[in-house]
Amino acid sequence: MRLDGLRAVVYPNDHRPAHIHVIGRGCEAVFNLNCPAGPVELRENYGFPKRKLSDIAVVLLANLEDLCRAWEDIHGIA
Repeated sequence: MRLDGLRAVVYPNDHRPAHIHVIGRGCEAVFNLNCPAGPVELRENYGFPKRKLSDIAVVLLANLEDLCRAWEDIHGIA
């Protein structure tokens, strides 16, 4: 998934809980998805400003169903 020039990635060799890596502009953040209903929670941040993290979380929450489905397709039940 792409959002505002950033990539949202589910890695195939990753671990539970269900989460997404958001990467771009020299920064990375990890958000727990808390499937199936959220809320999306910031777990780690490497360089994103707080305002951008808030914007990212809003977009991830709006796409939570698809993100949880992607996690399940790769890893099984979230």
